[in-house]
Amino acid sequence: MEETKANDAQASSGETGTAAAAGQTVQLKGLVAFKEAMSTMFNEKNEAVAVTILRYEPCFVTQLKTTESDGYTAVQIGAVPFKKKNSSESIRGHFAKSGLENGAKVCREIRQALPSGIQVGQRVGIDSLAPGDIVRLTGVTKGHGFQGSVRRWGFAGGPATHGSKFHRRPGSIGNRTWPGRVMPGKKFPGHWGDEVVTLKNVKVLGIYPEEGVVVVKGPVPGARNSLVQLVKE
Repeated sequence: MEETKANDAQASSGETGTAAAAGQTVQLKGLVAFKEAMSTMFNEKNEAVAVTILRYEPCFVTQLKTTESDGYTAVQIGAVPFKKKNSSESIRGHFAKSGLENGAKVCREIRQALPSGIQVGQRVGIDSLAPGDIVRLTGVTKGHGFQGSVRRWGFAGGPATHGSKFHRRPGSIGNRTWPGRVMPGKKFPGHWGDEVVTLKNVKVLGIYPEEGVVVVKGPVPGARNSLVQLVKE
């Protein structure tokens, strides 16, 4: 009877399961954010520095991967919850223990050793990064659709007058009898952009927890509101 009362008191205080974990924050090796805009900041030498402002959305630990079960260690995090009508039963089942009952639109892994005491459902703190940190930043570049070789690769093209039939065409692509084929890697017209790009040695210039803002130096690949993953080098 006393044990039952103790369990009821513990449950009512929110100290068990997901409820307890949700009230805690954990620091990881990185986090995810959304590209908001570019701006300018002045450094300690009063030099104007181009920066990118990233919007941090609350992220929660959704799964812990271990060497025994998955062959490597990583922390899976989720952000931006789905509406119930847009999630499936399998998604809801996977995210149920994390407190995201309807699943999340963003789900990424951060490969690292598991911090001590980490639990599914804990919130990832924006203070996982600090000003001065050097991070590896990954995003998806803007898509430009199908483009010709002049715009896609910077080809010079041919003369615009005097009977030229060449203009913006890519020109001859063949070889002689040997090797008698087009070599791999030849630059052609095609889909330009929409590629995963990683930038290394990107410096974090500012962290503003109250506004949920991360400021990094320089440009960031992707369009506005596109997802960016930052991981410490």
